[in-house]
Amino acid sequence: MKKLLLPILLVLLSFPALAQNVAPVETAAKQAILVDATTGTVLFAKDADSQMPTSSMSKMMTMYVVFDAIKNGKLKPDDELPTSEYAWKQEGSRMFLNVGQRAKVEDLIRGVIVQSGNDAAVVFAEALGSGSEASFAEIMNAKAKELGMNNSHFVNATGLPDPQHYSTARDLATLAVALIRDFPEDYHYFSEIEFTYNNIKQGNRNPLLYRGMNVDGLKTGHTDIGGYGLTASALRDGRRLVLVLNGLQDMQARADESAHVLDWGYREYGLYPIAKANDRLADATVWLGQAQTVPVLVAKDAMLTLPRSARSGLKTEITFNQPISAPVTKGQEIGKLTITAPGMEPKDVPLVAGADVAQIGFFARIVAKLHVLLHKA
Repeated sequence: MKKLLLPILLVLLSFPALAQNVAPVETAAKQAILVDATTGTVLFAKDADSQMPTSSMSKMMTMYVVFDAIKNGKLKPDDELPTSEYAWKQEGSRMFLNVGQRAKVEDLIRGVIVQSGNDAAVVFAEALGSGSEASFAEIMNAKAKELGMNNSHFVNATGLPDPQHYSTARDLATLAVALIRDFPEDYHYFSEIEFTYNNIKQGNRNPLLYRGMNVDGLKTGHTDIGGYGLTASALRDGRRLVLVLNGLQDMQARADESAHVLDWGYREYGLYPIAKANDRLADATVWLGQAQTVPVLVAKDAMLTLPRSARSGLKTEITFNQPISAPVTKGQEIGKLTITAPGMEPKDVPLVAGADVAQIGFFARIVAKLHVLLHKA
């Protein structure tokens, strides 16, 4: 294996390294997590893996299933779905559907996201769960497993209290990132300020949408047992942070604490490029190839979330097998770029061959191998 310690200025220019000192942040929330969506870096966590009631933040999973059904052609935005008596009787926040009323899927989406309608969520559950909210919950749990939400369990589409209905701040952040990533064409619903249905206008309950903070989603939640919670996402200067807070005492605390933690994340941390996809970092020798070397490239953009106050300690190292036996295929993984800094887990970025290198002919290979054997002798 060949290891190359790259000069920091070559790869990073003057980008800062991981800081030892970051101004701490505190929150009254019982559970919290703040994540940089691009790198997956957790900037702040407080009991982020503790099981908790998720209230209406559970509706993010309901909408993940709905958006997935639309993408797969099981639902269309102009389809009309019926309102059962069971859906109509749902407690808590509602879209105010009437029994027997058929509502368009797109209206129901706004009913769930903007109005946090439990009735609308159950209409979706019955439509996609073969008439059963319990069957729909099984779909929710299957999706949660697919997304790596390993500490979550859903029993309904609404988030109404149940001892077996729970998640964690970390899992909800994972879900929020997945919604943004997997359904960019539908994410705009989360930023809509108000929606009127059956002549009843209701505003979006996400308080950060009204504060000019570049917040564009996602979902609030509240029950007596779970307290006040919010999953929020903001996009500033091309950088997205995802925040989950839960267990707050009132609506004002939910708004103020969320704004405080988000602003702290943007103020104290930055997103810095390490290397761009297809950057040429080295040349590797090739054994029995028609070319003697092959360019070693970064397979994908390498980004790192770092405290803005950082100044030193960041290291990068290239590791690859050398020589590489021909034939070599362009895009073939041949090594890795490892990024390390004090206080963070090492980050590996795949390195790939930047060109095809064909193998030399049969007789030429025999000559080359004999040459090696003779020199070893």
